[in-house]
Amino acid sequence: MADKLTEIMAWKRQEIAASVRPVDLGELRSLRQRLPRPPSFAAALRPANGQLGVIAEIKRRSPSAGAIAADVSAVSQARRYQAAHASALSVLTDQKYFGGSLDDLRAVTNHFSSTPPALPCLRKDFMVHPIQVLEAAEAGASAILIIVRALDDTEIAQLFAAANAAGLDTLFEIHREDELRRALDHGAQIIGVNNRDLAIFRTDLGLTESLIPRFPAHVIAVSESGISTPADVHRVRQAGAHAILCGEALMRAPDPAALIASFRAC
Repeated sequence: MADKLTEIMAWKRQEIAASVRPVDLGELRSLRQRLPRPPSFAAALRPANGQLGVIAEIKRRSPSAGAIAADVSAVSQARRYQAAHASALSVLTDQKYFGGSLDDLRAVTNHFSSTPPALPCLRKDFMVHPIQVLEAAEAGASAILIIVRALDDTEIAQLFAAANAAGLDTLFEIHREDELRRALDHGAQIIGVNNRDLAIFRTDLGLTESLIPRFPAHVIAVSESGISTPADVHRVRQAGAHAILCGEALMRAPDPAALIASFRAC
């Protein structure tokens, strides 16, 4: 089977090529000073009361699941998650493979600016260049994603520095132990184990059980993908996850609030 992640990353580099330009860290710091400060993504994932953090994802489709909710409004789904007391949102902004856009992220953060409580939003995309960090900040994101296996160390350092300059948190996504070491070497404070192999889209919660116990105590541990039942949540909580990222199950749920409540009861 072809490596889907390699295909997606090649497309992403092609897609953003026309908008790529040098992005100085000073420009990002200036942007941070001009824009309203978004809510903290990190704080939402590890609240003082020890409650499970739930990152609820807005995802219309995916290469593995196909169409999930192809015509859903991002703002409508954000309202459902807001009413369900999700900790944070993950907003897919990749169009070709996931049916999202930066307009979705802007619309959701604009909604929260007028209808509290505001939830921190992760820009979920295949990040390759600091221009995407600037876009995320301008659209009101609280955090960006860095997929460790998809980038070299220079690219990771550039993206992380850009996020820090812009005042955004960074979720480092890993799938193997060597990627954990790389993330820690870059100073990662939030690390997510993607239970789904993005090369072949096979899912295994055992990855969370294997990798999260290796995290330093100060790191916020997130388990991503393949989580749809309270039993799944119990497994990853036992492994040490502070938060979960859940997309497909919540998108399909007739009552996201009930599903989130069942997750937190684990």
